[in-house]
Amino acid sequence: MIGRKRGHGRVEATHIDMVPMVDCMMVLIIFLMISSAFVSDPGVEVHRPDVSGGVVGDQRAVLVAITRDDRIYFDGQEIQLDQLSDAVRRTALGKASVMIIRGDRSGSIGRFAAVYSEAKRAGIEHVEFATAKGP
Repeated sequence: MIGRKRGHGRVEATHIDMVPMVDCMMVLIIFLMISSAFVSDPGVEVHRPDVSGGVVGDQRAVLVAITRDDRIYFDGQEIQLDQLSDAVRRTALGKASVMIIRGDRSGSIGRFAAVYSEAKRAGIEHVEFATAKGP
């Protein structure tokens, strides 16, 4: 039976007000969504080289991936080396001038150097190389 009897057979109904709890949960969810950092991945899987140490990259960085067969991926699409500078210049507007290159460990260092020089031509101040954490 909901409620308690009081006096002459009257039943007083009780209920739990859920509105304040729902309000608190919504505030927490909104806070977590705003404070979370989402980084768009270039969309290709590469096996990064293992190193110890290192620094966590910037959340607003431009990401480029180089596969083991030296193909370049930018924003999930394969792109030619001569198109990279213009694409990076368009994308980096309003963002920090940082680029993170995710290169496959079996890719060539020559392709990495070419992507690095294209990033510098596009006006990127800091170019970083993504690696996996070592043992």
